[in-house]
Amino acid sequence: MAKQKKQKQTKSESISESKGQNTKRMGPLIEALVADLASHDDRTREKARHTLVAMGKDAVQSLIEALKDKRYLMRWEAAKALGEIANADAAPALVEALEDEAFDVRWLAAVALIRINIRGLRPLFQALMERGDSTLLREGAHHVIHDLSKGELRKYLLPVLAALEDVEPPMEVPQAAFQALEKLEKEKNI
Repeated sequence: MAKQKKQKQTKSESISESKGQNTKRMGPLIEALVADLASHDDRTREKARHTLVAMGKDAVQSLIEALKDKRYLMRWEAAKALGEIANADAAPALVEALEDEAFDVRWLAAVALIRINIRGLRPLFQALMERGDSTLLREGAHHVIHDLSKGELRKYLLPVLAALEDVEPPMEVPQAAFQALEKLEKEKNI
């Protein structure tokens, strides 16, 4: 038990020492923390996630890979961490996760995209243009767009929201997404 505690302290101490170091040198530490995201011990998972979140952008690529893992706990923790970091580099992977087999992972991916805000709309709209017939993608997109349409993006997002809520949405969704993306590119320079 004392040995296990010492190992955990070593990881935390390594984080502190690594803050100013090159990202490549932190790679093994990040990978060890990501591996802990699949632990069946709640404390281990939570501590690893909090540490990865504190690392911010340096941990994003590894968390994106973890989001594709076959293990549910790994995907859940990765989605949660990416939502807390809210880095736009993760947006395409989070859009893919809107079609995850696990509802909780899909929900956390949508929450993460909401936190990323306008910077996550391009990959979301591109996915809707390509796969607008995917029920899971439309449900996740609805969650994201519904929340974001309450703010300054309202005028851009309401037509997409209406298409997603239509009785036969697959027909209208790609066109609505295309038009919204076109307007956002022109007016908001995304």
